[in-house]
Amino acid sequence: MKLYVWRHNKTYHSHSMIQEPCVNTEFYLDALAMVAANSLDEALELLAAQQKGWRTDDLRELEPKVYDLDKAQVIFTELRGSIA
Repeated sequence: MKLYVWRHNKTYHSHSMIQEPCVNTEFYLDALAMVAANSLDEALELLAAQQKGWRTDDLRELEPKVYDLDKAQVIFTELRGSIA
């Protein structure tokens, strides 16, 4: 089993980036999808089955981070808006 992680940020998206993938049908600035599956195809099928607007053709254009779930490891950390 693997964990597939896609993150797509459109905060600074402009018309010059018109060919850039749009991974969800909703308006978003930052999209994050994490799916545990046996293969990339299975992960995309699970996202599509949710019917929550995930555009699997566009997700295929982005290379997800892939983590093996058979060992201990840090999967995700995040700091937002920190002030020094």
